Amino acid sequence: MGNDVNGINLKYPVLMVHGMGFRDRKHINYWGRIPGVLEKKGCKIYYGGQDANGSLEENGKHLKKRIREIIDLTGAEKLNVIAHSKGGMEIRYAVSTLGMGKWIASVTTMNTPHNGSETVDALLKLPKGLIRFGSKCTDLWMKLLGDRHPDTYGAIHSFTTAYAKRFNEENPDMEGIYYQSYGFVMKNAFSDIFLSWTYPVVYHFEGENDGLLAPRAVKWTNFQGVYRGNSNRGISHCDQVDFRRRPMTGKEGEGVSDIVDVYVEALKKLEKIGL
Repeated sequence: MGNDVNGINLKYPVLMVHGMGFRDRKHINYWGRIPGVLEKKGCKIYYGGQDANGSLEENGKHLKKRIREIIDLTGAEKLNVIAHSKGGMEIRYAVSTLGMGKWIASVTTMNTPHNGSETVDALLKLPKGLIRFGSKCTDLWMKLLGDRHPDTYGAIHSFTTAYAKRFNEENPDMEGIYYQSYGFVMKNAFSDIFLSWTYPVVYHFEGENDGLLAPRAVKWTNFQGVYRGNSNRGISHCDQVDFRRRPMTGKEGEGVSDIVDVYVEALKKLEKIGL
């Protein structure tokens, strides 16, 4: 990996675990420019490859298999994991319930709903038949896109506060693994056209948010704080995985102008503690 002062010299490879709605593909990467930049800085990057809309438990089983594959392929003793959104819950399940902790050095989560969403709690009061119908239609679409076992209805329920409470009791942090979590928020509903309609809904129930999740939902062990953009648009749930494949703004000043910098910072923290 060299001695580049701007490089990242990690002891272990990095496994990137995506969230809900999209999946890792060769030509349309979930993570935008982020993996490429990290690789140029010396990191070895691998992907989870779980279903986009699979249940947390089924995706956790897939990640268990994937972790073993990477360990066997690389000969590494352990892996550093970066997970976005629901992917953070899935890797925690693989680590704590499925016994994969001995192969994991660290878990870094980006806006993962560790504490559940009060907004989802409220929305699930809508007629159950309507929610099931919408979920089934989504499952059919996700199968066409490559999901093996889509379960949108189950995935949605994993975002409730009741599920999160039970999940956290059953999946505590594992000794010997370094955990860190990050939060992000949009400036307002106009920050991201894709989430302009969801932001006010979440704001109504929980205040500032990233278009899907509020800071209270994502705060977990070694919380690094709520990150904000240095312009008027803030950082949306899509921005967190470089959806647009470019910096959020060309401005300089306090706050984040390019989401890639947050990932570099997160891995630099791991480098400092020898992971």
